[in-house]
Amino acid sequence: MLQAISTLAILGLVARVLCDDLQDSLYGTWTSKSNQVFTGPDFYDPVEELLKEPSLPGISFSFTEDGYFEEAIYQVEGNPKDPGCPLAVIIYQHGKYDIQDNGTLTLTPFAVDGRQLLSQPCEDDGVSVYSRYNQTEVYKWFLVQENDYHGIQELQMYKADGSPMQPMYLAYRPPMMLPTETLNPTAASETSASNSKSKRSLRSLVRRSLENRHKTNAVKRSDSFVHSKIFKWASVGLIGVGSVIFLVS
Repeated sequence: MLQAISTLAILGLVARVLCDDLQDSLYGTWTSKSNQVFTGPDFYDPVEELLKEPSLPGISFSFTEDGYFEEAIYQVEGNPKDPGCPLAVIIYQHGKYDIQDNGTLTLTPFAVDGRQLLSQPCEDDGVSVYSRYNQTEVYKWFLVQENDYHGIQELQMYKADGSPMQPMYLAYRPPMMLPTETLNPTAASETSASNSKSKRSLRSLVRRSLENRHKTNAVKRSDSFVHSKIFKWASVGLIGVGSVIFLVS
């Protein structure tokens, strides 16, 4: 009996250690290959209630060490029947995340803060629909590893059904995020004065976030794709020059 209890205790300790390691590996801001979508104040302005359209579609997730997340999604879906009528959606959410013992990652957003901008130009007369968005997300598993080609950390997340998402690459560590608290409180009991005070407080937090972006010790790795291509073609060029010299000599 004591041996069984001891074994369970050891297994529980191992599971906690593994979860801590997984949480440490998630820490930072990750972005997809388009390298144009990042979490933080450049994607969503909660003071002005403004979602900012990136130049290219993509996704970005940020994770803190103490259990908070933020996501920025910009997706465009073509219309095979009418190429001039694509569907585009921009989504912002943030909240808390949890990693279970089996490695499942659950993102639980602050319900009042999520936002969505939906564009269907052939159905909405060119007027996009801006609305609240609240969707708890469950990922069956995730993997952090070094990408051999780009030489940077890669995050591969798997949906609840086990299908892989597009991979993301480490962009900032510490992460580039908005304040990890409710940004748009909507309690009915709030007075207009308290709403105004909350708005001013939020504005100062967002402004401080913007001012501190270049003071953080986060390491932006967004140029790694460019560097890897430069190294690749530089190597090819050197090989070619060496071959010519060898033939001439």
